[in-house]
Amino acid sequence: MKKIFTLVLAVVLALGTVPIPAAAAPEEDITINVYNWGQYISDGSDGYIDVNAAFTEATGIKVNYMTFDTNESLYTKLKTGGSTYDVIIPSDYMISRLIEEDMLEELNFDNIPNYQYIDEAYKNTAYDPENKYSVPYTWGTVGVIYNKNYVDEADVGSWDLLWNEKYADKILMFDNPRDAFAIAESLLGYSYNTEDSAELEAAAEKLKEQRPVVQQYVMDQIFDKMIRGEAYVAPYYAGDYLYMLDENPDLGFYFPEEGFNLFIDAMCIPKGCQNKEAAEAYINFLCDPEISGQNLDYLGYSTPISEAKQYMDPAMAESDIAYPSDEVLANSEAFVALSNEATQLMDSLWLDVKTASVDTENGGLSSNTMAIIGVAAVLIVIIAVLLISKNNKKKRRANRGKSV
Repeated sequence: MKKIFTLVLAVVLALGTVPIPAAAAPEEDITINVYNWGQYISDGSDGYIDVNAAFTEATGIKVNYMTFDTNESLYTKLKTGGSTYDVIIPSDYMISRLIEEDMLEELNFDNIPNYQYIDEAYKNTAYDPENKYSVPYTWGTVGVIYNKNYVDEADVGSWDLLWNEKYADKILMFDNPRDAFAIAESLLGYSYNTEDSAELEAAAEKLKEQRPVVQQYVMDQIFDKMIRGEAYVAPYYAGDYLYMLDENPDLGFYFPEEGFNLFIDAMCIPKGCQNKEAAEAYINFLCDPEISGQNLDYLGYSTPISEAKQYMDPAMAESDIAYPSDEVLANSEAFVALSNEATQLMDSLWLDVKTASVDTENGGLSSNTMAIIGVAAVLIVIIAVLLISKNNKKKRRANRGKSV
């Protein structure tokens, strides 16, 4: 039903009977560089709208679309330079950090009239209280995805499923420190925004306890692994779960009882932008209710534009996963930007989690380390046998000419 509904809209759009927010035709050939999360815009597959192509058709402005997999990798790319972007779409806490470090341009809202459609709940936020630097793109939540064919329903409900030895080597984990630490902090009863060094160290120890049962630390790789049944349990974003559910109906989802992260991803223009007005035209286009509705109908994430829901499949617009009740959301917490000191400590502890895993059965060495040691030992034995064999051959050759 969802795909058929959107396909009909796409056909109507192509016939020109549905108005597209248009901008004045550019006087010259312009291409904007857009830097967004992977799997985070409707690309024309499965009969859905191709947002970037529709923008180019409406404005004549071309889109060079690139992706990142974590807020931290986006930050590093911007900080180190070497690349220029016109539009970026980071998360709330990262936007706050970029504002603090003077890495964003102030927006000219005269070029973004569709900002009027953004719901008041997503304005004057903690990360951009004066609404100068960002326009909300989506919002969403984090929870646990699991394969109902392999995971016992008695085990679901808590974040502790990610530590359950019954599913060892079938558990995936976030490959970024902020989301990973938030899960451990939930289990320990800490705020996701703690800067207390003792609490951060305790969270790191909790993550080390998990390491022996983790198959892999992932971001975008989660799609293939969960859809194909290569893993059974993973924490991830609710919107991506709804996307995966279309491909694998055996997947389930829940909001952990300890609490979960609520986030907003927003569109910004970084310092160094080469085409600011064209970038603002792109932001304006994505804020059109019809474009937002069709885009997020494909993505599964939640729109900050209530008027967009009329352009969605009703099943998506009424989803209690994409749009949880106020009672459920009351158990959520948003990230805020941490101090440089706390961020550096978390990054250091995260590196330690991933490289100094604990496996008490192997004398403190991780199972991966033991496997490497085992392979190395086998190679040493093989090399030793070959060397001994070679030496014996040399001795036999040397003895051939000797008399007995």
